[in-house]
Amino acid sequence: MITMLNHLRPLRAITAVCYNRVSVAESRQYSEKKECYDIVVIGGGIVGSASARELLLRHPDLKIALVEKEKRFAYHQSGNNSGVIHAGIYYKPGSLKAKLCVEGLNLSYKYLDEKGIKYSKCGKLIVATNRSEIPRLLDLYDRGIKNGVKDIKLLDTNELREVEPKCKGIQALWSPHTGIVNWGEVTESYVKDFEKCGGKTYLNFEVSKFVDVDDAEYPVMLTNNKKLSIKAKYVLTCCGLQSDTVAVLTGCPEEPKIIPFRGEYLYLVPNKSNITKANIYPVPDPRFPFLGVHLTPRIDGRVIVGPNAILAFCKEGYKWSDINMKELMNIIQFSGFRKMAFKYAGFGLKEMTRSVLMPLQVMQVQRYIQDITSSDVERGPAGVRAQAMTKDGTLIEDFVFDSKPGSGAIGSRVLHCRNAPSPGATSSLAIAKMIADKMQNEFKL
Repeated sequence: MITMLNHLRPLRAITAVCYNRVSVAESRQYSEKKECYDIVVIGGGIVGSASARELLLRHPDLKIALVEKEKRFAYHQSGNNSGVIHAGIYYKPGSLKAKLCVEGLNLSYKYLDEKGIKYSKCGKLIVATNRSEIPRLLDLYDRGIKNGVKDIKLLDTNELREVEPKCKGIQALWSPHTGIVNWGEVTESYVKDFEKCGGKTYLNFEVSKFVDVDDAEYPVMLTNNKKLSIKAKYVLTCCGLQSDTVAVLTGCPEEPKIIPFRGEYLYLVPNKSNITKANIYPVPDPRFPFLGVHLTPRIDGRVIVGPNAILAFCKEGYKWSDINMKELMNIIQFSGFRKMAFKYAGFGLKEMTRSVLMPLQVMQVQRYIQDITSSDVERGPAGVRAQAMTKDGTLIEDFVFDSKPGSGAIGSRVLHCRNAPSPGATSSLAIAKMIADKMQNEFKL
């Protein structure tokens, strides 16, 4: 479940790139003349931005807008992650995650090279520290082979030490093509591409209502909470934490429901940042829907330790003090959440305790690097994962696109990206291609 929480908040601020972006004040003119678009993409995270870019590259004659409710792009999950470029090891063979992650990794490295965006192909070790973990490690190796992950191999203790001298384990899985990048910077690059191709972007435009209007060519009107409006032939929503809320506005059911889980990281102090060059992960425990505490070097030179996984008290709850009682009650009243919370109550309490007591989180990573002590860490970044869930408490692991149609004329003209957690960033260009194919087929673009 916490695959996203392997990708939490890069703290480096993102400088907004201004081309055709429309501020709230500027967009008042559009409410009067009702700017009209062939496609409006809602959600300026990495999947929405990549999809808007791909649609315009394929259909340069179409008029396309990208709408974001925040003051900058990549404000939430896309700009709040650890920056890992995943290779595709963990995911069920044949799943969309497996297929799109492997494809997306190759597309990402090609794109990063073309754009000159800094990254590091530092690799990943998944380390077994006791013999009970060996069968699970071998299963991961088998999954990776079936998924087409390049150049993965099993290492014994001596080979493991050759890759990472300070890492302790009896066996490990080595993925040399796993990397790190600032995904917020990549999102901004996608947006820049989109704008240079003639796409229009709107910031501070939170869509609050869809209206079926009497217009044969542009029948969908999108209105924000300031009563500013634009019109569209077709709409794509990529709203992450708000995906269920926006889907309901178009007549879709709320399910799959989004439950927000916060993942908190620690920083290694600067003089410990040379302790590892590679990502070091534990072998996942199938009893729990969490990946576990790991070490991740960042593109800015710091190393993060974590994450934990705790319920956020609102969809955008990056701190304990971020509380929205309406959203919290909505979460608690959802039967799926209550069933999941009961099932994992003991583990959840441990995660909350680790949030308060840093030494408990450090103990998790000491299993494979003993040189790290509590004095070597400090509070670090946090992010919130949009975890899709069914009413029976099942955590939806795979990507979900347009799970159920909406109602009326609006519903037939909207495609929803309902669930795209990690490896959503790595997969973003591959997801964009699939979405563009789907829209082209369904809407006859």
